[in-house]
Amino acid sequence: MIDVKILRDNPELLKAKIALKKFDCDLDSIIAFDAVRREAVSSFEEARAAQNAASKEMAELPKGSPEFMAKVAEMKEVSAKIKKLSAAADEAEKKWKQMLLSIPNMPDDSVPVGKSDKDNVTVDEWGDISSIKNAVPHWDLPFFEKLLDFQRGVKVTGAGFPFYVGDMARLVRSLISLFLEEAKNNGYTEFMCPIMVNAASATATGQLPDKEGQMYHDAQDDFYMIPTAEVPVTNFYRDEIIEESQLPIKRCGYTPCFRREAGSWGKDVRGLNRLHQFEKVELVKWTHPDKGFEELESLRKDAEGILRKLNLPYRVLAICTGDIGFPHAKQYDLEVWAAGQQKWLEVSSCSCFTDFQARRANIRFRPSDGGKPRFVYTLNGSGLAVPRVLAAILENNVLDNGKVRVPEVLRKWYGSETIG
Repeated sequence: MIDVKILRDNPELLKAKIALKKFDCDLDSIIAFDAVRREAVSSFEEARAAQNAASKEMAELPKGSPEFMAKVAEMKEVSAKIKKLSAAADEAEKKWKQMLLSIPNMPDDSVPVGKSDKDNVTVDEWGDISSIKNAVPHWDLPFFEKLLDFQRGVKVTGAGFPFYVGDMARLVRSLISLFLEEAKNNGYTEFMCPIMVNAASATATGQLPDKEGQMYHDAQDDFYMIPTAEVPVTNFYRDEIIEESQLPIKRCGYTPCFRREAGSWGKDVRGLNRLHQFEKVELVKWTHPDKGFEELESLRKDAEGILRKLNLPYRVLAICTGDIGFPHAKQYDLEVWAAGQQKWLEVSSCSCFTDFQARRANIRFRPSDGGKPRFVYTLNGSGLAVPRVLAAILENNVLDNGKVRVPEVLRKWYGSETIG
């Protein structure tokens, strides 16, 4: 949520920043309604103050006297008026909150300006893609359909819900073990967290009211299947005050993730490229505002380190203003090279949200100097998402005999040098 002071004191800056993003937002209407809301609240508070004053006057009058009875009649009229004013003020506050939730976060000045993903900027690359031999798309590997069963997944659930079978299931479990071990080594405390959240949690992190169409929803209990562990983990400290000495706080969580991918099905759809259910380890930080963007660079390096240990060539994109997400202030995407497809596949998004999520979630810290509590900065990043990492491993490590070399760093969990 945007700081209301910026909306009121510097609306032109806010308009200019939001205009760089891809989200529509009528700030003029929101600013105009702010005056209406404040008038409604003021009228209610003035009437209530008058009612309190009249009550004191009544207390000093003899009960049953003509003056007392006149006051009783007057108070009935005042009470009816206050009831209407209270309802109007409550409705205005409710509408005002919904309007504030419709304002996207401002991109940081360091974010490259652009209109679409074509304007994202490559800021780093690692690995030699020219040295990869025997590469084929992972779905064309001779053993692929035996170890990753999409057809039975369609039978049991639907498209995008595959079965990992035998060695492939073991390889996925090995990847998750690596991701969690690396997170622990980098100072993240592991969470086992809920995979369903309530609407308040989804609103706090910015999934609502922006991404309703992307989440699976249980209408009976009004719960949402999580699109990422970011949602439950970030909400761990909702409505709490953290001591400054605790910052930065670093947590990680492994969960299955669920995304309807509404409107995007058909794009990069084959094999592991785009699933409705997938496994991921998420990295989350709560930081001091002065350290937020510094901690983003550190988080990004934590995710990159895993790709290097897997020996997967990758590149880092600084996401431009026209492609950055609704709650994001700055975002990096990590993309691995999938040699069989001859394309880059996103496996991690590392983001700083400034205090945008913290305002929605009411997560603050108490300064060590005893000052007024302030909102933290929140950050997160995938460390990492399994399917496309797995796709790149399968495509980049094909041996002459058709099997796939398992990266050495995974073998202590996987137990073998090859798969297939």
